[in-house]
Amino acid sequence: MKFLRELLAAVLGVFIAMGIMFLIFMVIVSASASSLEGEKVTTVKSNSVLELNLENRVKDYAPKNTDPFAEILGVDDGSLGLQKILNAIENAKTDEDIKGISIRSLYINAGVAQTQAIRNKLLDFKESGKFIYAYSDFYLQKSYYLSSVADSIFINPVGGTDFRGLSSEILYYKDLEDKTGVKMEVIRHGKYKSAVEPYLTNKMSDANREQISSFLNSIWDELVIDIAESRNKTPEELNNIADSLLVRNPRLAIENKMLDGELFHDEYTNKLKELVGIELDDELNSISIEDYIALGKGRIKSTAKDRIAVIYAQGDIIYGEGTEDHIGPDKIIEALQKVRKNDRIKAIVLRVNSPGGSALASDLIWRELELTKSEKPLVVSMGNYAASGGYYIACNANKIVAEPTTITGSIGVFGIVPNFSELANNIGVNAEQVNTNKNSSSYSPYSPMSENFRAQATEGVEDIYKVFVNRVAQGRNMTESRVDSLAQGRVWTGVEALENGLVDSLGSLEDAIAIAADLANITDYRTSDYPIYKKDFKDAFKAPSLLKLSKEKLLKEELGIENYEIYKNIREFSNLKGVQARMPFVIKIK
Repeated sequence: MKFLRELLAAVLGVFIAMGIMFLIFMVIVSASASSLEGEKVTTVKSNSVLELNLENRVKDYAPKNTDPFAEILGVDDGSLGLQKILNAIENAKTDEDIKGISIRSLYINAGVAQTQAIRNKLLDFKESGKFIYAYSDFYLQKSYYLSSVADSIFINPVGGTDFRGLSSEILYYKDLEDKTGVKMEVIRHGKYKSAVEPYLTNKMSDANREQISSFLNSIWDELVIDIAESRNKTPEELNNIADSLLVRNPRLAIENKMLDGELFHDEYTNKLKELVGIELDDELNSISIEDYIALGKGRIKSTAKDRIAVIYAQGDIIYGEGTEDHIGPDKIIEALQKVRKNDRIKAIVLRVNSPGGSALASDLIWRELELTKSEKPLVVSMGNYAASGGYYIACNANKIVAEPTTITGSIGVFGIVPNFSELANNIGVNAEQVNTNKNSSSYSPYSPMSENFRAQATEGVEDIYKVFVNRVAQGRNMTESRVDSLAQGRVWTGVEALENGLVDSLGSLEDAIAIAADLANITDYRTSDYPIYKKDFKDAFKAPSLLKLSKEKLLKEELGIENYEIYKNIREFSNLKGVQARMPFVIKIK
């Protein structure tokens, strides 16, 4: 009887599980059908305004998710591809139905270099004679920088503007380590390699303060020059406005000609109606940048046979396959080998947007790039970051193009491992080991680091640093002593890197593609994007995937986008393995 009861219970459980799965499937199908039935076909109507809102994350590479239920399940993160945004603005220049652009973005979810690239494209758009207006309830510094390109900038009467200059804050943990007994053992090369500095001291070193001050001022100068030109001011006037906080309320901002007027949103909409030439009682036709891209406006049509491959390397560099957001040698090498064999591809542009990561993975990619360069022209385009490991994989290109505000350099390496021996001793935990040989156990976090292990680790870090310097010296045609003087982990902006020879020119991805075409002696061409990431839809239904998505969504909602990014950076830093060629710190500029 017991066996029959257990068998019946098992059979009943199977039927219940199947019923639940069927119900879930029907709910998804129903939601999808309802969405499709209720969805209007997006078109560009006559006398339309293109709305530019960049609160969704802007990535250099954001391939379209082809899964039919991606949006329903929240698998699609809604990211916007930078080049698609630029192409859409380019297409809008000649689109007779688009009369102008409205910038409506409280928060710019893009890096400074990406924001500058979009701003430059908007400047180009203005040459068409079409208008650009901007409106916000509140302007953060990056959103004001982008909006300053507009013909007129308006603000909510009770809003405000943040324009005070750039600042960076770094937390130090040495005293906390001493109090808790939990410490990070650090081995590094480079006096500027300050990613690990917070674990070694309780205050900022002079070298670190020097480099942070240098690149912050370089980036600020670039932003101020752009704003000054658009607002018909001098950099000195803008710095005085920032120092005196002369835009802290709408009245002061208008008096100092940083804004053009106070308007409620409905009044701003009426201004747009007047600009496109319709009655105030009529409905304003507008289309979002996302919908405009979805109509195919995110690409430039071409029938050219010759191609230039754009290989995107974005995110931390990790050992293994890699994803859209993490650079893995497997995928990058696969893409490089594929484009080398393709006779239609005449040149290659490597778009780097990375703070670095695994030194081993960086060298694997470097080697494949070296093989590729011997067969086809190779140009590097630098995005927000191309630092440390990001510079490692860039240094051997035929030409390197950086954005003026790119953060690059950081030629240095470090290793870091946690140690809990003091904490363990304080709470009465003793770790005992049994070994067959002198070095059987290389390291235990529950015992103090031995001098023998530290010597071995230091030797490994020094060896990788020497290789790094040698790679740069060969790629940039410099002496190793010259590279070492620019290295030591120091970070440079694109402008500074051009001055010291770490890059060849300043410009956008489009500029890098044009240089690659010139090296390949072609004039009629189109681009192809790599790597190709296949998204397996069935993986979205797996419990770990669904739980991860739910967790990330919840954290974003509870912490906010900016705080979630900080949390993610701390989480990723705590999971580092192996010797790292990584930027000395995480910087967020608003």
